[in-house]
Amino acid sequence: MSRITAFRASWWTINFLLAASLVCLALAAAREWSMRQYLHGFSDAVVSASEPPERKVEAILDWMRAGPSRAEAARPDDLSPRNPENTLNYRQLLAVCGSATNAFLNLSRSAGLESRRLLLLTPEHKTKHVVAEVLVEGRWIVVDPSFRIVMRDANGRALTRKDLQNPAALGEATRVVSNYPTEYSYDRYAHVRLARLPLDGFHLRKLLESILPGWDETLDWSLLLERESYFVLVITAASAFLLLMLRLLLAWYADRRLQVPRFHFWRHFLRATSAFLTTPEIQ
Repeated sequence: MSRITAFRASWWTINFLLAASLVCLALAAAREWSMRQYLHGFSDAVVSASEPPERKVEAILDWMRAGPSRAEAARPDDLSPRNPENTLNYRQLLAVCGSATNAFLNLSRSAGLESRRLLLLTPEHKTKHVVAEVLVEGRWIVVDPSFRIVMRDANGRALTRKDLQNPAALGEATRVVSNYPTEYSYDRYAHVRLARLPLDGFHLRKLLESILPGWDETLDWSLLLERESYFVLVITAASAFLLLMLRLLLAWYADRRLQVPRFHFWRHFLRATSAFLTTPEIQ
């Protein structure tokens, strides 16, 4: 009897949590859809859809460099750097490399460009600068949104991070920027810095490298890390899926092990649908 009591308590708890997670999932999906619509409208005003990829990049940088004046936040620390509405509209966030890169990535993705963030690391694996990479004609060229430049050589050719590992190429690319910090080198980099997690990221980087070599390059983490509405959507979807799997496991346990009666929602739903849609036979 105690097992049945424990099952019923677990069953109703899981059902309540599942219903709550589905409501949260619907709200998160609506928020992400609204954010995508906002970004599409914003990018349409900045970038022409008919332009080639490099021109789209330059158009976004032109807007960041000389666009309309932005609002000044009285308390910029209260602004979320993962909210595109903040990063695109407040001058203080567009002056910081991380949030400026987030703004660039959100606009470039909405303009149809494939782009991702790139973290430049110190020897201690701390982030010293954040830039963006954009896939153009099969090459991941480097864009520095905080300095509003595409990294190019003297001939105007856009450079990749491998090109920029050469100090001479890096100096050539940054010649247009006065006092560009010399410590912003490309010898150490990452797309995700797991060291920010407690206990040095639980050594997840080493574990992931052993299980899935090149995971940092293969998987696209940028959208998950740069847009909080998408992060919330992914988390709520994962939570709803796990709760649904747990509910199915409890249902199997009730039917096969405990053999206790329970309300079969889908069975009753299908019967009601069949009765509603089927034309009754008249004797």
